[in-house]
Amino acid sequence: MKIISTFIFSLTVLVTIAQNDSKLSTSIKFDEVISYVNRMYVDDVNAEELTNTAIVALLEKLDPHSTFISKDEVDDANEKINGNFVGVGIRFQILKDTLHVVSTIPGGPSEKIGLLAGDQIIRVSDTLIAGIGLKNSDVRGKLLGDKGTKVLVSVKRGKSPNLINFTITRDVIPVHSVDAAYMVSSSTGYIKLNSFSRTSLEEVQDGMKKLKKEGMQNLILDLQGNGGGLLYTAKHIADEFLSGNKLIVYSEGRAQPRIDLNSETKGMFETGKLIILTDEYSASASEILSGAVQDWDRGLIVGRRTYGKGLVQRPIDLSDGSQIRLTIARYYTPSGRFIQKPYEDVESYRSDILDRYEHGEFMSQDSINFPDSLKRTTLLQKRTVFSGGGIMPDYFVPLDTVGTSPYFSSIVRGGHVNRYSLTYVNENRASIEKKYPKFEDFKSKFDIDKEFMDKFFSYLAVEDPKLEFNEKEYATSEKLLKLQFKAMLAQDIWGYSEFYQIYNESNEILQRAIQIIESNEYDKANLSKI
Repeated sequence: MKIISTFIFSLTVLVTIAQNDSKLSTSIKFDEVISYVNRMYVDDVNAEELTNTAIVALLEKLDPHSTFISKDEVDDANEKINGNFVGVGIRFQILKDTLHVVSTIPGGPSEKIGLLAGDQIIRVSDTLIAGIGLKNSDVRGKLLGDKGTKVLVSVKRGKSPNLINFTITRDVIPVHSVDAAYMVSSSTGYIKLNSFSRTSLEEVQDGMKKLKKEGMQNLILDLQGNGGGLLYTAKHIADEFLSGNKLIVYSEGRAQPRIDLNSETKGMFETGKLIILTDEYSASASEILSGAVQDWDRGLIVGRRTYGKGLVQRPIDLSDGSQIRLTIARYYTPSGRFIQKPYEDVESYRSDILDRYEHGEFMSQDSINFPDSLKRTTLLQKRTVFSGGGIMPDYFVPLDTVGTSPYFSSIVRGGHVNRYSLTYVNENRASIEKKYPKFEDFKSKFDIDKEFMDKFFSYLAVEDPKLEFNEKEYATSEKLLKLQFKAMLAQDIWGYSEFYQIYNESNEILQRAIQIIESNEYDKANLSKI
């Protein structure tokens, strides 16, 4: 027996040595290739660029979500996850090759030193930035920096030909993940969450506190377009809705044993009607949250099938400041659903959303077929749900194409709504704010009239003369186009929350959710009371 044990131990050691030798050999081979290229290749080469390209190609062989981030892009990539960045604190838009301040971030350094919405930044650190083909990336490079450092900006204000100089001290600027929190009716609150960052839990809690003071009894959480973020943030937000000690999500991988994440604290909204809105761009952490709510029969999912990302990435810092995000595990919903869509064919994976659209899935739930092998049941009420390929909503809402037209799409895709709205606000800000001192006045009384649209079409004829006016298609899209204009004006004057309070009139998924939650349809679902 002792001889057998010794033999097994020796064999294990030999296998381990062989595996390590193989890995070392692979590493040496890569170094050899780079060395030969550096010494012998016919032209000069950038070794760092070659290495980065090789890393990208390597990770692409693993799965679609293992990625490489160069050292120059790490800060930008982490910005949304961290919930902040260091800068001057403005929302801006480049209009006619000039940087326009749309608004200053409340409490930020630009607001403190007196920068105003409508200001045009002409110079940064004595360098002309107007009229040189400025891009968004150029702006970030000039205005972002280390906390406490200073930057000189020269600003044109109003019609004065003289520039005003401001020295701004860079500081930490919050990146909000809650775009809006307001009441859609006397008893139903609405929260729009755009990502799952380190600050998202506190932002959602603040939103719920505000809405409860305004009489919220029901909640609609909008995750449309939310591509995810931090797994633990999704867990903590789910904990706000689930009572007791309930499994929220578990993950496991080849090198990672199973890890269970359970609800553990008293949440702010453990009772009350709850609806989560999803669409084809709701992914990852959005699917963790909606999957947990659905599996525990805590609320309803309304909208369209989610993206289908069930892989967990870990950020790993490399020695030169770059980073890889490596898939280390698969995650599963409480009922055991693995919602990752197939990714063996990379091209098919990347075109999946378009394929769904062309297949008719966005228009009809009947075009979605899951095999019985993927069928699961919820944990309490035993409702049918499905594994694989995303979270299927409890109530399907088709894509609303009423009011759209090729002419309307060309106007929107060309950025003309955004640009003209800012132009209009810059020219009329004082009179608008005087006539509508409160957003509620603007929302109820301001009208996009014929005079407004005539001026827009005159503007459009100069800006994009190839886009000819189409009377028939404009008649089809007039209502939707005017709504977008009004929403953008509200955003430029007040902010994102006010934008959604107007734009959501055309949000068919939200409107269906309001109908469900304030009728007996919600009660008929027979959801859990615990």
